[in-house]
Amino acid sequence: MLYHMYEMNHAAVGPARALADAGRAYFRNPMNPLSFTPVGKSMAAGFDLFERATRRYGKPEFGISSVEVNGKSVAVTERVVWEKPFCKLLHFSKEGVGNNQPKLLIAAPMSGHYATLLRGTVETMLEDHDVYITDWVDARMVPMSEGRFDLDDYVDYLIDMFACLGPNANVMAVCQPSVPVMAAVSLMEADKNPNAPSTMTLMGGTIDTRINATEVNKLAEDRDISWFRNNVIVRVPFPHPGMMREVYPGFLQLSGFMSMNLDRHVTAHTDLFQHLVEGDGDSAEKHEEFYDEYLAVMDLTAEYYLQTVETVFMRHDLPRGTLKHRGQKVDPGAIERVALLTVEGEHDDISGVGQTEAAHKICENIPASMRQHYLQPDVGHYGVFNGSRFRKEIAPRITKFILDHAKSDDRKTTPAKSAKRSA
Repeated sequence: MLYHMYEMNHAAVGPARALADAGRAYFRNPMNPLSFTPVGKSMAAGFDLFERATRRYGKPEFGISSVEVNGKSVAVTERVVWEKPFCKLLHFSKEGVGNNQPKLLIAAPMSGHYATLLRGTVETMLEDHDVYITDWVDARMVPMSEGRFDLDDYVDYLIDMFACLGPNANVMAVCQPSVPVMAAVSLMEADKNPNAPSTMTLMGGTIDTRINATEVNKLAEDRDISWFRNNVIVRVPFPHPGMMREVYPGFLQLSGFMSMNLDRHVTAHTDLFQHLVEGDGDSAEKHEEFYDEYLAVMDLTAEYYLQTVETVFMRHDLPRGTLKHRGQKVDPGAIERVALLTVEGEHDDISGVGQTEAAHKICENIPASMRQHYLQPDVGHYGVFNGSRFRKEIAPRITKFILDHAKSDDRKTTPAKSAKRSA
């Protein structure tokens, strides 16, 4: 019922949104004398804000057409190299650049926003790496006939992607994927799978949420799983392809994101109004680019969301050594050949300081020479994987770590049991 009300409200404000579009065009028309007055500029800015506040933001494009490599601009082509109903593996192929750069799989969060939120991450890493990224599909766009998708499926998807990339790839998990990435690598190492990555970089991940619990962590601790099922899980309505699928809808996730820093978002939109009135196009454009991305959200399958909440935030299965994948125990102690780098932000209010670093204690059999932890000063959660400090201080460390621990094709070709699991 909640999803239906959301759709009805969106449809109900359609005429007002169209009127706002017309009003904005009227007060910005250079042939209209009012467009040069403070009143006209304020009206145009007000109509603009109303339209942006009531529109539905679709999935953005990566739009990376070129990147600088060794001081030269090279063309970038985006293509799908692997696909299943709930995810596509995108490859950013660089024209004229051979296979001498290390393969890097960026595991994007499946936590509400699209993978394009990591556009800046991809652009930065493209200079020195052959980049792939998980492009998760909006659950409301996946028909019920395609079946379920839960945390176990997520791990299977990752193992299949590593098989697609072949030996000696590298993986960088941004926030939420840290747990399933560690689970996938643990299972592959236990199976002596030759496609296990050379390095595993975990950034702002919720490996052990018992450490420096944030407000997000406390929300899960204060409620049982039935509360989440009864209050945030709804069915996708007609006419979406995934109609009748149970999901945690994107609009509810967005309301949670916004409420955590509501004063900051209100201030940002107040500033946007002033920029529009004053004709400060550059500042207004930067604001609009950010919120076009931030306000674009996707639905998550109910089974994946609830299993993640219960496994990661309530029971803490991975750090307690009780995590299982399709009945098989996940043992991070099996990881011996994969180098580990963890990265945290000093002011992270989503994944508290120490939660990602906990991976080192869990992966106890990785040699000391193959592990490293870095705490980035003066950044919050998003600063860990995007922005100027990421480009100048974090990304170079990741690149150096990957190059320092690159492996040659010397792994045993032991048949992987994981192929049976994902068949």
